[in-house]
Amino acid sequence: MPASATPPSSALAALAAAPAATPARAFGRFTLRQLLGKSAGTTAWLAFDPRLGQDVMITVPRVQPIDAVALELWGREARKAARLVHPNLAPVLEIGLQDKWPFIVVDRQAGVTLGEWLQAHPAPAPLETVGWIGQALEGLAFAHESGCSHNDLQLHNLIVNEQGKVCLTGLAAAGDMSGIEEARFGGLTSEPAEQALSDAHGVMALRRAAERDVLACGLLLHQLLAGQTPLEQPDTARVIARIAPLGREIVHLPWTTPHPVPPALRAIANRSTASHERQRYLNARTLLRALAGWLQTQSEDNGGPLALLLDRLRTVGHLPAQPGLTAKVERLVRMEGQHTDAMVVELLQDMALSLELLRQVNSALVRNTQAAGSGAVLTLRRSVALLGINGVRQAANGLRKWPGPMSEPAAVAMKRLMERVRLAGYVAQALRPAGYDPEVVYLITLLQNLGRLMVQYHFPEEAEQILQLTARPGAARTAGRDPAEGAETAQPPGMSEAAASFAVLGVDLDEVGAAVARHWGLGPELQQMIRRIPREQRVHAVQGDTDALCKTASAANEVVDAISLLQGPRAVRALEGIAQRYARALKVTLRDLKDAVQSARDTVMNGGVPVVRETQAAAPAPPLTPPGAAEATRSAA
Repeated sequence: MPASATPPSSALAALAAAPAATPARAFGRFTLRQLLGKSAGTTAWLAFDPRLGQDVMITVPRVQPIDAVALELWGREARKAARLVHPNLAPVLEIGLQDKWPFIVVDRQAGVTLGEWLQAHPAPAPLETVGWIGQALEGLAFAHESGCSHNDLQLHNLIVNEQGKVCLTGLAAAGDMSGIEEARFGGLTSEPAEQALSDAHGVMALRRAAERDVLACGLLLHQLLAGQTPLEQPDTARVIARIAPLGREIVHLPWTTPHPVPPALRAIANRSTASHERQRYLNARTLLRALAGWLQTQSEDNGGPLALLLDRLRTVGHLPAQPGLTAKVERLVRMEGQHTDAMVVELLQDMALSLELLRQVNSALVRNTQAAGSGAVLTLRRSVALLGINGVRQAANGLRKWPGPMSEPAAVAMKRLMERVRLAGYVAQALRPAGYDPEVVYLITLLQNLGRLMVQYHFPEEAEQILQLTARPGAARTAGRDPAEGAETAQPPGMSEAAASFAVLGVDLDEVGAAVARHWGLGPELQQMIRRIPREQRVHAVQGDTDALCKTASAANEVVDAISLLQGPRAVRALEGIAQRYARALKVTLRDLKDAVQSARDTVMNGGVPVVRETQAAAPAPPLTPPGAAEATRSAA
């Protein structure tokens, strides 16, 4: 992660040469000049080392090792951490012992503590804050992956130099008193089974310590963005003791901050300190990826996950073709003289080919500077007419075969998402106002899921994280990490999809879809239509064709999300809420939504051809009735 803006060299030099804030006193050969910071775990001092003839920083644990075993454990972990070499870990000059107090020494020339910097400067801008925390996470992730934890991440353990480079210091200085008994147990056992148990305890302890480090990093991110300490407590360890699972306090980024905090960054910060443990970032890499994604999307080159996605579009394509596509296209070639609508029904069944045809046609229009009268193409009928049947064949042959680079679980998740998107398209056709082309409505609904499809295909792990964060109690799946724990553990309320996407990727899924649409040459009007209406936004009366298409597709997608991700009464309540939201705009009722779902399911079962149902005047039909007679699709002029 790039270094952030930093104060002038003279300012840092002045901080480094600041007069002592506490009377000088001796600590072995060192002269302690100034207290740089203290917490429940460590104390950091500015000191003069006569042996080196220069200032150094000394970190001492606040709790003295109780005996030789504890001291040996502390020394072993400190030496292990000192051997790590990483740009964001401060090199250790010495590990020593004075009057039974162990200590760690680093060079003062590495920079000043972040606490010192904040005393002399106003609150940093969000970009600068994210740059600092990101660099700290780089070092933290490397340490965790090397089997070391910090155990006391505080402002006085972050050092910033004149170039804005941030280093972690005090790694393992606080020790891990919870591991002493495990160390005794491991040192006294010789049986393989007992040793294996001891090793397992050690792995679990390291994982818990790593999660605690990441939470502490999130608290520092919160403090820097909010301009104040969380819970009015500067010690991250004491804050951790007051929030779940140890306490009941809530750490949430306030709306009043020294600098405006963008929604995506706010979602990341709030997830990092979430009230429920399972919603937090569980390792440094996941938090780092989210911050890096947000930081890079702020740059002029629009980097981060969007740039990575666009690069993958060029190398592996947007989606893989469904099995049997080649045979289907050859059959369509033989249908060339038949009605185009029959071909379109077949083409729409393959989502990858549908998107590829739209991409090719609209990219060609962009290259030709979109001559007068040639706006974006949004029907496969027009695409086939422009490309010709041989062009359709070439497009199909250029697609990757299913499942492409996806693993088997990722392919299953992708298939499930495609089924939902297809169902939503048919729901939108059933809900569309009179006079609107059913194919256009279907494709707008599909394109409103473009970001979700792209993330599921190219970033399946991140897509799974987003799904887990949006899981709600009573949903089809839960966010529990350990099934054995889930039976008696209350599930946290799900985050909104936008907040979860911000928290995982640093960017909204709709923005991912819009970036792909821009890349394909789809115009601004279409980019506006393919953004779903936010769930918290009030739905007003329709204002023109663009607005009607956008709202119809949004309503359909919300309906399918409700019936797919929720169960029983929760799904019914969600449908009632959707009917109320869109009643004025689309003139729909709850019964209309249920009928649209049944109609869409019938269409799916009928291979994409709409089904006309027989109605009985004597008795009203139940909400979801069996399929009726099939009728061929009517094409729009």
